[in-house]
Amino acid sequence: MNYCSNCGEAVELRIPAGDSLPRHVCPACQSIHYQNPRIIVGCLPVWRQDQILLCRRAIEPRLGLWTLPSGFMENGESAEAGAARETLEEANARVRILGLHTMYSVPHINQVHLLFRADLLDVDFSPGVESLEVELFRQEEIPWSEIAFNSVRFSLERFFEGGPAWPRAAYLGAYGAPPAPPDQRGLQNSARDKV
Repeated sequence: MNYCSNCGEAVELRIPAGDSLPRHVCPACQSIHYQNPRIIVGCLPVWRQDQILLCRRAIEPRLGLWTLPSGFMENGESAEAGAARETLEEANARVRILGLHTMYSVPHINQVHLLFRADLLDVDFSPGVESLEVELFRQEEIPWSEIAFNSVRFSLERFFEGGPAWPRAAYLGAYGAPPAPPDQRGLQNSARDKV
């Protein structure tokens, strides 16, 4: 960030009074511009308790690889609504959200991924504009070597470990971060991603 979005003056990177981290601060109008992680929302769409709907990406990054339907959460929508919207956009699939399945932090690119367990309402799905193809996979059919993102692999592995009786608490994972101490986990953390 170079200029204040409120008054147009050049900003300075400094630690504001009462804060502990460097922020972009406008010396003219004193506006503090916070830059926080982006939230990615998506679904782990399940059919008949043992098949997962995956999308082959038609866009970069990771063009041609398989992923769960997901994308950036929009202003003014809930995380659950965003996950259902992304599933409809990428796979033309309608889902019923059951609950949060995975929260996965990707600090080196300032993202937090929230992936929701969802039931597919029907098998009337097809590729959206960001997908080359969409397909249902059982565990033994998943193209594991062609999974686009660590967060997707982590979510799929946790799903198949837990089976149909999925946990009511979410799994926590992080790319490149050490596990949180037991008293700071908050949610279920029975497995962490291996980088």
